[in-house]
Amino acid sequence: MAPTFDTLSDHDFDDVDEEEIDFSDLRAQYDVRRDQGLDTFVVIDGLPIVPAENKSKLVKFLLKKLNTVGNTSEDAILMPMNDQNMSDGFAFVEYETPEQAAAATKHLHGAALDRRHTLAVNKLTDIDRYGREGRIDDEYEPPEIEPFHEKEHLRSWLGDPAARDQFVMFRGDNVGVFWNMKKDPPEPVVDRKHWTQLFVQWSPQGTFLASIHQQGVQLWGGPMFSKQKQFPHPFVSLIEFSPGERYLTTWSNQPISVEEGKTSLTIEEEGKHIVIWDIVTGKPLRSFVAHDLTPPPGPEGEAPPKKKVQWPAFKWSSDEKYVARMKQHESLSIYELPRMNLLDKTSIKIEGIMDFEWAPSSPRREGIKTYEQLLCFWTPEIKSNPAKVGLMSVPSKEIVRTRNLFNVSDVKLHWQSEASFVCVKVDRHSKSKKSLATNLEIFRVREKGVPVEVVDSIKDTVINFAWEPKGDRFVLITAGEVVPGSNVAAKTAVAFFCPEKAKGGGIGNFKLIRTVDKKNSNGIYWSPKGRFVVVATVAVQQHFDLEFWDLDYEGEKAEAEKELSANLMSMNIQEHYGVTDVDWDPTGRYVVSSASVWTHQMENGYHMYTFSGVLLSENPIEKFKQLLWRPRPPTLLSKEEQRNIRRNLREYSRDFDEEDRYAVDIANTAIVEERRRLLEEWDAWVRMVKEDVKAEREELGIPDPKEELELQRIRSAASEEEQVVEELVEDVIEESEEFA
Repeated sequence: MAPTFDTLSDHDFDDVDEEEIDFSDLRAQYDVRRDQGLDTFVVIDGLPIVPAENKSKLVKFLLKKLNTVGNTSEDAILMPMNDQNMSDGFAFVEYETPEQAAAATKHLHGAALDRRHTLAVNKLTDIDRYGREGRIDDEYEPPEIEPFHEKEHLRSWLGDPAARDQFVMFRGDNVGVFWNMKKDPPEPVVDRKHWTQLFVQWSPQGTFLASIHQQGVQLWGGPMFSKQKQFPHPFVSLIEFSPGERYLTTWSNQPISVEEGKTSLTIEEEGKHIVIWDIVTGKPLRSFVAHDLTPPPGPEGEAPPKKKVQWPAFKWSSDEKYVARMKQHESLSIYELPRMNLLDKTSIKIEGIMDFEWAPSSPRREGIKTYEQLLCFWTPEIKSNPAKVGLMSVPSKEIVRTRNLFNVSDVKLHWQSEASFVCVKVDRHSKSKKSLATNLEIFRVREKGVPVEVVDSIKDTVINFAWEPKGDRFVLITAGEVVPGSNVAAKTAVAFFCPEKAKGGGIGNFKLIRTVDKKNSNGIYWSPKGRFVVVATVAVQQHFDLEFWDLDYEGEKAEAEKELSANLMSMNIQEHYGVTDVDWDPTGRYVVSSASVWTHQMENGYHMYTFSGVLLSENPIEKFKQLLWRPRPPTLLSKEEQRNIRRNLREYSRDFDEEDRYAVDIANTAIVEERRRLLEEWDAWVRMVKEDVKAEREELGIPDPKEELELQRIRSAASEEEQVVEELVEDVIEESEEFA
């Protein structure tokens, strides 16, 4: 008979030593690890309060929501009931993995269960940890208010009395921020060694300077560029700011590996490549896996080309309410900010989608009074279906305009800065597919029905296109076909377009102003204020010219251009050997051309010009890498105030002209100012000493030497008046002459 617990006697355990028994296998099997075992649990708050008979119905309804981010079941949901047999409005839920629980807190917290109830989702371990470590007392004690410390003014540079602009320069291992001093050497603000490991980048409104490091991104700001925010994205390689500087996108080729508790990244970011951050809080909003772009197929028999990185991976609406990403050939996903939830909880299926662009400012379509943002996208020819360009309204997702295209090789989308037009540059191939030509499809967004104007007078392929900022003119560069077997690049032509003058202040059809042939140009650089444009040849070893153009020349206008809204004139032509970049300052007063060591190692440095192409300085710099002007935020002046300033510009400019003359006449303004300051200090000291001496003399009764001298002068003058002067006068009474 097998022994049982009841039949065992006490003496059976007398010879057993408990220390010799190995319980490690049982302890490992049944031991509860608090920090690990509870990671799969979340607490759901904000639930409806229901009686016991409706509990199962509520659990089933809640389960549909919970399973959108993970896997759980009715048995894994514990909903406590109170003494009145009613629910308390919360429940405990167990997911299969800690990652699913983390996803629930990320995506369900703040989500609406129905019209009246909003969910609050937290990890069970977080509640336990915060309750224990927070030492919650029964009695309320008011928190200690820290003393106020004034923060640095992040836009202090805008208050410069001379209205100078700043730029950042990266050369060698040094990064410095400088004031622009025109012809003179720039004045340093800060200059630091090893400030960045890859590159530097300004935020769109100039508030922050971003530096890139192996550990992540660091933002700097204030008068002396102190640390402001940091974003721990390991091995980050690319960054992109939102237009209003509220959000930041970071990308790394290496998937993120998270050590939870050491950074602000959580298990939700594990294995992801892209993170969208909230700049104010410094916390991640959401993370994503990267999608690569599929390049067009190469010639038959050759290896397929490598996939390209999709960057920017996310594109922002102008008001930062939406951000979108494209999965090429499949769909477009639009997310609402700041919650980063998918608009209408689903992606937009767009078969074959190749690219899209948001309108750069809020559109104002005729007859539309409701809020909307616009985006433009295109799809290629698929089987017998033509290529298409579509204009979509968000958040309604309504397609407000489409355009069918045929024989399409490639399409580029170019929005005008105020969202008045979007130009669709269409490269079309011939039936034999041996030659290409370009035509422009211009959508007039603000006109009723969004009409499309076609510019088909272009015979060659357009290699560059650029709208005038805040204007309705554009410049394009075309290139002819390369002669087979020739090592010489094809010549290019620069074409200037503007609309005709229309009655009632409207915008007429776009017409060619002039074409300049036999050029080598490949870059178009508009002034940020419009009107002036630089057409340059960059990153070409044999050619390096820069031509400065004015589209509102104030001189006489050609008869053939009377009806056009432009008067074109070439102002200057300059050369900069090895030029790789051209950058305008934010005011449109100065232009910098630079030669970066990132492209070649010959004669690196930068040249500075006026807007009209007058060379101000040449600055050769060893290991020069990068020069970026600091952007300015939008002006706070109304349009009427800006018009008044332009109307009275000559009066305002007199002070600046005088300062310019002063700077030209005096070689070193700083020395003169220092001498003037010393002279003023000397005069003030002399006056103070004289006053002290006078007071001391009065106390001692000693007369003032100046007053004594004045009294002596007066006395001597009076004595001269009282002096008697005797004069001897000889008179001849008679004169006679005697003869011997």
